[in-house]
Amino acid sequence: MLYAILSQDVENSSELRKKSRPAHLQRLQELQEAGRLVIAGPHPRIDCEDPGPAGFSGSLIIAEFTSLDEAEKWARQDPYVKAGVYQLVTVKPFKKVF
Repeated sequence: MLYAILSQDVENSSELRKKSRPAHLQRLQELQEAGRLVIAGPHPRIDCEDPGPAGFSGSLIIAEFTSLDEAEKWARQDPYVKAGVYQLVTVKPFKKVF
């Protein structure tokens, strides 16, 4: 089943993101290579493709997992969680219609 992982950044998360980004992207790459990643990316704090110093307010990942428990466990192990980038992570089942 698909799951949406919605994450909300702490204020001024840009430096924390930079330090943890390679490890964060590596985990996403592993999902991609396994054919389980639907979409992943950050939410710019401003209405702009590259928000510059404004940074990002959070992220969205939609991926396939065997259960909600597995998706939550995967989300808790994200390098951004460990580095303190995210203040809140919500995992929900997701039904793709289109």
